Amino acid sequence: MINAIPGPRDPIAEAENQWRAHGWAEAAPGMAAITAIMRAQQIALAAVEAVLRPHEITFARYEVLMLLEFSSRGELPMRIIGSRLQVHPTSVTNAVDRLEQSSLVRRKPHPTDRRTTLVAITAAGRRLAKAATDDLNSNVFENLGVSDTVVTQLNRDLTKFRQAAGDF
Repeated sequence: MINAIPGPRDPIAEAENQWRAHGWAEAAPGMAAITAIMRAQQIALAAVEAVLRPHEITFARYEVLMLLEFSSRGELPMRIIGSRLQVHPTSVTNAVDRLEQSSLVRRKPHPTDRRTTLVAITAAGRRLAKAATDDLNSNVFENLGVSDTVVTQLNRDLTKFRQAAGDF
C-alpha cells in the first residue's frame, strides 16, 4: 500500500474548520472571507511592489502620479488627492514629499486660494507613470491567474462588499 502524501492545505480553510469546531460556526464564513481578503491584498501588493521596485516608486506614490496623470490639467489640490485616494492628509504629504524629491511632481500655489497647494506632475513624472503602468499592465493586471469571468465576478462582489461598508 502506498502512503499518500497530503497536498498543501489551505490555512484559511483550516482556520474556518477550527472556528466551527470551537463553536463559532455562524462567524466561520465571515472570518474566512475577511482573512482571505487580507491575504489576497498581501499577495497583490507584493506583486505590484515587485514590478514598481525597478522604477524606484511605491504603489502609494504610483497612485498619486496616476491621479495627476488622469486629471485634466495634470495638477490637483493636496486635499483632493487625499479624498480621491481615500487616505489621510499625512499620507498624501509623505507621498508628495518623496515624489517631489525625485522631481516627479512639484508643488505650486493655487492661483486664487492662498491656503491651497497644488501638486503638478512633471514631464519626468509622466514618463515614469507610463513606464510603470506598462509594466504593471503586462506583469500583473492583465493576468491575475484566474479567468476573466472570475475577475469580473470578483470585482462585482468586492464592490458590493465595499458599498455595504460605506466605502462610497
